Amino acid sequence: MTTFTRRLALALLPLLVAACAQLPSAKPKPPIPPGKAVEGPAAYQPAEWTALPGWQEDDLSAAWSAFLQSCRGIKNRPGWQEPCAAAAALKQPDSAAVRGFFEARFAPYQIVNPDGMEDGLVTGYYEPLLNGSRSRSARFRYPLYGVPDDLLTIDLASVYPELKNLRLRGRLDGHKVVPYWDRGEIEAGVSSVKGKELYWVDDPVDLFFLQIQGSGRIRLPDGTLARVGYADQNGHPYRSIGKRLVEMGELTLDKASMEGIKDWARNNPAKLKDLLDYNASYVFFRELPHQEGGPLGALGVPLTEGRSIAVDPRYIPLGAPVFLAATWPNSDQPLQRLMLAQDTGGAIRGPVRADFFWGFGPEAGKRAGAMKQLGQLWLLLPKGVPPPAGNGN
Repeated sequence: MTTFTRRLALALLPLLVAACAQLPSAKPKPPIPPGKAVEGPAAYQPAEWTALPGWQEDDLSAAWSAFLQSCRGIKNRPGWQEPCAAAAALKQPDSAAVRGFFEARFAPYQIVNPDGMEDGLVTGYYEPLLNGSRSRSARFRYPLYGVPDDLLTIDLASVYPELKNLRLRGRLDGHKVVPYWDRGEIEAGVSSVKGKELYWVDDPVDLFFLQIQGSGRIRLPDGTLARVGYADQNGHPYRSIGKRLVEMGELTLDKASMEGIKDWARNNPAKLKDLLDYNASYVFFRELPHQEGGPLGALGVPLTEGRSIAVDPRYIPLGAPVFLAATWPNSDQPLQRLMLAQDTGGAIRGPVRADFFWGFGPEAGKRAGAMKQLGQLWLLLPKGVPPPAGNGN
């Protein structure tokens, strides 16, 4: 390790402490309730196709275009060239043909949490629509920021291999690197966000949920739509304001959905800022070209409504097909379908953990906001491709 690297590591000690706190620990932990995020070594149990509930009933052709999108991002990986080339040669296959394609070329593995539980948490997200303008006005006064100039992104994987999946954010304070400003400080204007306003919107709660969703569209005064997507984050961990409202006794657990939180905000404007500041995490955006289809996910391809999920890439390779067995929001009706792992998210951590992309607009938002189901996941890999190490590092 060079002298410079040692100095940098020491300067980053406050950030490293926070980062290491997120890493799996060797210390025994008490059992974790089903549906809660579980981190640590995962197991991948080989399965028969008949063990996938709903595999025979799902209209697999509805996932075909999403799989072709995945192939754009993974076709050059070892083991993926042949199935992606074969997929490109198929022209509008029906469900039976897609089923035969996967059964001939892929092997399913059920993903199991470190505590042995097969169930995990499945939430939902969507692409919201906000009203906004490129200039500030009495109506549009809440800024949507691009990445500020004083935000540092640090990769210490060469020094601390156990941090290879963590990107540290910070800023310079004299000759020291310190944690970046939190939400309240950013909105108070102490960081270098002035001049980084991409748009101004009319609702702070909608803006807050845009940061949680990671992408969205802005309807401008002339009716045109602009598109924005995740660019970076301030490095602070995400904290749920819904959970906070339950802890405060302001909402019951069954009302702590996105719609429930919005209703609470409308009725409690004086308390709103303190609630939003509770989540110190802050997301910065970039403008995206206006294109047909869904927003770009972490794989770099457009998401497909009802067929894309966000996952923890330490356990599920981005681009891979995943079979999901869960239930519809607020229902015991089975939701069993082939999905594609095409996105990630700061709150999506653990092996059996997924965020279901519901699409664009208010109806998608209602389903996404209400979704908090238990589910099981099967990772589909080309025959001969081994499952990930699954150790969470």
